[in-house]
Amino acid sequence: MRMLISGNIACAEGALRAGCRFYAGYPITPSSEIMEYMAMELPKHGGIFFQAEDEIAAINAIIGASWGGLKSMTATSGPGFSLMQEGLGYAVMTETPLVVIDVMRVGPATGQATKSAQGDLMQARWGRHGDQQVVILAPSSPQECLDLTVKAFNISEELRVPVIVLSDEIIGHMRETVEIPEHFNIVNRKITEDLSKPPFHSDNPMEAPPMPLIGKGLNIMVTGSTHNEWGLRDTREFKTHFKLVKRLVEKIKLNAKRVFEYEEYNIENSTIGFVSFGSVARSVKGAVKILREKGVEASYINLKTLWPIIDNPIVKMAERVKAIIVPEMNMGQLVLDVERIAQNKCLVVSLNKVGGGEPIYPSEIASKALEVIG
Repeated sequence: MRMLISGNIACAEGALRAGCRFYAGYPITPSSEIMEYMAMELPKHGGIFFQAEDEIAAINAIIGASWGGLKSMTATSGPGFSLMQEGLGYAVMTETPLVVIDVMRVGPATGQATKSAQGDLMQARWGRHGDQQVVILAPSSPQECLDLTVKAFNISEELRVPVIVLSDEIIGHMRETVEIPEHFNIVNRKITEDLSKPPFHSDNPMEAPPMPLIGKGLNIMVTGSTHNEWGLRDTREFKTHFKLVKRLVEKIKLNAKRVFEYEEYNIENSTIGFVSFGSVARSVKGAVKILREKGVEASYINLKTLWPIIDNPIVKMAERVKAIIVPEMNMGQLVLDVERIAQNKCLVVSLNKVGGGEPIYPSEIASKALEVIG
């Protein structure tokens, strides 16, 4: 089936097809269409829609619904995403599967509420306190909004971890034709009612333990405090905390190759490279076309997974090009990863533009590339 839809609606369609049956949210530009669509469509699929009084209530509601056995999601933008961080940290600590879609806008604070930006990358990655990791996916088209939302649910269910879909206003409100397959590969969490085995323990560090559900009469504690493999609080012992946090972090790191997704072009033969994500990746493709018309061999990497990152593609690019340009609609966040990975193998140049909702145009990226290579 083909639909002409926006990126926001594609996210909602992806959630429904992935099996999302509970949505809680609070309206906030530029993500509100996701909430509105879920309010209309979710009840038709036997699901529950809840408009919360604020984003704090929304994140906690989907945590509760997830522990009740429902695939759960919320959507927001920068200020609301900030309010959700403590809840997300609790979800990490309790291994609660859920999906959060952040349709980025210009900040900080209220900023420019209707304008696009990419300033939430570091907040998505490290916004919670303490040692923790989540998975972050970044669509650059409505088609990828659909596909990556389904992937987000699959990862979340398999690894029992919050997954963040980091969209932006341009992608969220862009309309394109989206191919919707009749069948998706859907992953469902492993459920257990056997508490003769510890519910917060896995013999395989790459696998999440089966999930006991609230409401089944099981004697289970779900606490955000440090807990042992039985879920019992232990806020004193070094060994208990280190063992728990090490497993939570390794569960993400050891699955990086399976989770990481990217698109590359012409890395083998280029003299200038680009690394980008989201709506800016579209401008990069236009810039590469401009440069090729001028006889300049250019390459790009479009990161669809922003965390965890596998270094190899960027290392490969850095070993072949004179310079890597990292265009972002912020003051420089992804570039820090590229600089770390490139390790002085080539020049790394940051190209930043944020405010007014203006994209970084292909002509601006191409001009910067010509300036860099002389």
